[in-house]
Order: sequence, then C-alpha cells, then structure tokens
Amino acid sequence: MKAKRILALTIASAMAVSLLAGCGSTSSTSTGDSSTSTTTKETSDTPAAAGEVYYLNFKPEQDKDWQALAATYTEQTGVPVTVVTAAQGQYETQLMSEMAKSDAPTLFQVNGPVGLANWKDYCYDLSGTELYSHLTSDSFALKDGDTVPAIAYVIETYGIIYNKALLQKAGYSAEDITNFESLKKVADDIQARKDELGVKGAFTSAGMDSSSDWRFKTHLANLPIYYEYKADGITSTDAIKGTYLDNYKQIFDLYITDSTCEPTLLASKTANDATAEFVNGEAVFYQNGTWEYNNISSIGDENLGMLPIYIGAEGEENQGLCTGSENYWCVNKNASEEDIQATIDFLTWVITSDEGRKSMSQDMGFVTPFDTFTGEYAASNPLLEDADAYIAAGKTPVDWCFSTMPSENWKNGVGSALTAYAAGTGTWDDVVTAFVDGWATEYQLANG
Repeated sequence: MKAKRILALTIASAMAVSLLAGCGSTSSTSTGDSSTSTTTKETSDTPAAAGEVYYLNFKPEQDKDWQALAATYTEQTGVPVTVVTAAQGQYETQLMSEMAKSDAPTLFQVNGPVGLANWKDYCYDLSGTELYSHLTSDSFALKDGDTVPAIAYVIETYGIIYNKALLQKAGYSAEDITNFESLKKVADDIQARKDELGVKGAFTSAGMDSSSDWRFKTHLANLPIYYEYKADGITSTDAIKGTYLDNYKQIFDLYITDSTCEPTLLASKTANDATAEFVNGEAVFYQNGTWEYNNISSIGDENLGMLPIYIGAEGEENQGLCTGSENYWCVNKNASEEDIQATIDFLTWVITSDEGRKSMSQDMGFVTPFDTFTGEYAASNPLLEDADAYIAAGKTPVDWCFSTMPSENWKNGVGSALTAYAAGTGTWDDVVTAFVDGWATEYQLANG
C-alpha cells in the first residue's frame, strides 16, 4: 500500500469523516454511520502487482461483504484493494474530499444522470471493456455521446415491506391492499388495535436522522415526481410543479401518525431503530427495499412480503414496485494507467468469478444487470419474488425518477422541511416551498 494513501486515510480518520483501518491484513468495521475500510496486502508467495484498487463504496449495508471480497481478490492475485465505505448520506461529500487528494479513489459511483453530470470529467470510458460487454442491456449504462462513463451494478426494488404473520393476525392479507384508501384503512385499524395485536404501531418509525431520512426525502419523494412526469409526458424538468404534493402529504401523514412513536420524536430516530422495530415484531409495515433483506431475514422468508407505495394517484391499482438503480460504477480516468487497469480487472473478476458472483448475488443479495449471473448466481429472496410477481401480474413498475433530483442540497432542504413538519415546528407549505422553489433554485445553480 502506498504511503501517501495511508497518510490520506489517517487524516480522514482524524477528521472523523470515517473510521479506517491501517495498512496490513487487519480490518476495522464500525457501527452506525461511520465509514470503514480494509487494506489488504499481497501474500508472501505472490509477486507484487503493478497497480492497485481504491473503491469508495456507497452502500454501508454491504461494507463487510466488500471487505471480504477485496481480501479474497488480493489473496488470489496480489493486487492491493482498499475499500472505504462512506457514511450513510455522506457519499457525495466524502467523494469530493477524496477526489481532491493525490491518491484518489480509482473506483467510485454516481447515482444517475445528475450525479454523472458532476463527475463525468473524472470517468474513464468503459465502452471497450469486458465489463460493458456483459451488460444484458444498454439501458443499464450511462452514456455521454459514444462513451460509457458509468455502468450500473445492481438493480433494486423498494416499497412497503410487511410482516405477513402480523398482517394476518390483524385479519388482512396483501390482497386487501390495492391503493392508498385500502392501505390507510388497514393501517388505521392496526393502529387502533395495536395493544390487542401486540405491536407498537402499524408503521416503523419514519426516522429523519441522516441514516434514515433518505427513505422519505428521496425514495418517498420519488412517487410525486414519477406521477408528475408521467402526467406531463416528460423524464426530467428544470422546474417541478408539485402536482402530486398533496398525495405526498397524505402518505407521509400516514407514516408518522400510524407509527411506533410520536411524530415529535422522529428527528432522532435512526435507520437501525426502524429495522429493529420491524425485526422485533413491533410494526407491520416498513418502507425499504430489497437491499434490506439480510437485515430483516430473521423473521423468516415465509413472513416477508412487499407492497407498492400507494399515494392516492389515479390508476395506482395498476402500479407495481419502485424498480431501478442509483448505483453506477465509474473508474477514475485520472488514476495511473496501472491503477485503471487493476480496477477494471477487479470489476471483471467480481462479475465473472465464482467468488465474486456468489458475494454479489447471495451475500449482498443483488439483482445484477450482467449476463454472468445465471443459475445458482441468480439472486433470490421473497422481496425479489414479490417484485417479479407484480411484473408477472401486469403491474407497471415505478421508475426511479429521483435520479433527476437537482442536487443533494435539494434533498436536504426537503428533509429538513419534513422533519420540522413532523415535529410541529413547520408547516406543509414549507415542504412545498422546499420541493418546488428549492428545485428551481438548485437546478439553476447546477446548470446555470
């Protein structure tokens, strides 16, 4: 491992941006939102490699899996691999910090077209790589003219995860919930009978701590954007109108009233709180996605299901789950030629080797867009099966339009307004202002 990278990571640790491990075969894994890293060295019987890999990972929930995969690759090839995982909600900030250093990440990610616009000048053209050749569709690549600066590595689905046993105990099944009206009827009934049913609320806490608020300022906010785009026949805009913000309000109101806690407590509630509430059987419903499977699988596959997020939009009975990707790999073109090649080789190994495919599909639970993930390497769990079932039933998946949100600052503005609204210190008009006026302002700043 290069000395300058050790120094860079030490400084990052001292600044409390992340908690990092030193050079060598040891690893450090932190809890909560702190970053983690493992630096692995080549084994004594393997010659040193010409290049090395530094991956700034976006997904904290898969940190341990990436650390293990990096160690396996280094053991097999002698190529040093460093994985640093950004704190939840802090990826863009940490990426900006790391890219300013002389020993910057060789592998990073963007969340879609808006993210790519910020970083395309750093992206190596992947169009001639084996990685690109294994994509099942060009739609899983972000393009800039004839170049391919970013490639999706996971296709994910989110909605309202539910506990089948608890829903049945309340006298209902998924078939009883087909739109917002029926969702509210069931949730209100569960909330009214929570003591009888032995739960604390219909929904887990809608935590607005930075580890959790992305579920509402980004993923839930996708729904009013999706329906506005659909109504207007567009795929992006420089000025959102807010046509469906009343619908956004009614689903958020349902989350924070039919809940395990009072709305005034949500500012400090975390992602771990919501997960624990669901796993411990304290709530029936939990908005999250397929990536959360490993954290909630202890309740049993037979008890896990996922419903669409209904907001009361016309025709939502034909709506499926929210499916897409905000996870696109990019290789840093400003890295050395040796490090660029080492990084591409590592990614190719991840999607073609038995070890890489097992880790991605079984340990991480990813549905990937590569043709190498077939047979035993096809991911499977009940949440993925529900996603497939809605498609098979002819339901239309909800596009991930949040990749067109103008900036992280816009999301933070909406999140702050939602937090104040839930606490009673702000109004819904403040949320509308942050959503509509904030969009126009941030778009102009980003594109002016």
